[in-house]
Amino acid sequence: MTGPAPLDRSAERHGSSGTGSAGTGSSGTAAGRFWPLPRQRHWLLLAVLLSAVVIALGVTVKLLPGDTAAELGIDQNLSQHHIAVLTAVAMAINLVFGPVVGLAVVAVIALVIWLVRGDLVKAVAFGLVACSGWAASEAFKLLIARQRPDQGLLVDPLSPETGSNSFPSGHVSFAVALTFALFFLVRGTRWARPVAVLGAVVAVIVAWSRLYVGVHYPTDVTASFLAASAAVLVVTGLWNRFGPALAERIPAALRSPRR
Repeated sequence: MTGPAPLDRSAERHGSSGTGSAGTGSSGTAAGRFWPLPRQRHWLLLAVLLSAVVIALGVTVKLLPGDTAAELGIDQNLSQHHIAVLTAVAMAINLVFGPVVGLAVVAVIALVIWLVRGDLVKAVAFGLVACSGWAASEAFKLLIARQRPDQGLLVDPLSPETGSNSFPSGHVSFAVALTFALFFLVRGTRWARPVAVLGAVVAVIVAWSRLYVGVHYPTDVTASFLAASAAVLVVTGLWNRFGPALAERIPAALRSPRR
């Protein structure tokens, strides 16, 4: 997973610095004002380059059947060595990072930021970043249209998903984007490094689980890190460009209901 984009200190001269935790408004400002996300000067170029790598990787694996066969061997090997504890972990991840529970988690965190901590603008930004990975994965899935591993070729198929495309993984993309979103909430605090490290570890574990369950190829989960990072770059760039105007249009009573 690519690291968080460096902060542009100019953001601190326009509203808040955005270095507060989820439990406070942006540093030195009233709750509900515009909350800038970390700025990357060449965010659009970087997002395009990452997306190009994802597309190139997807096209390559579709044009090389031998590569798919080799990758399937990894899934088959994992399928032959399922054990109860790891299966329980993988299936729990399958549920928690899936679209239903995952969206519920994002919604709950966003509601806490808004209703409890009193900052609708930050809640919206968090939700957009957290969900951007899914949006990107769905777009690339439609573009590449790679079929999932054949469940009939696995010794112990755990969660057959034959009705959707495989490249890249939505679960992994969500895990990566959620890590960025949580990191943005706590950046500048003592929790920033632990959140970044733990999030990266969790994203890798989610990637492993998708191979263990047998619903993705290794290149699917690898591409997810790039696809989600590209999506986060796009969302942060657009948010910093158009977010201030959006924040101004939100009634004060909605921005900070505690006031």
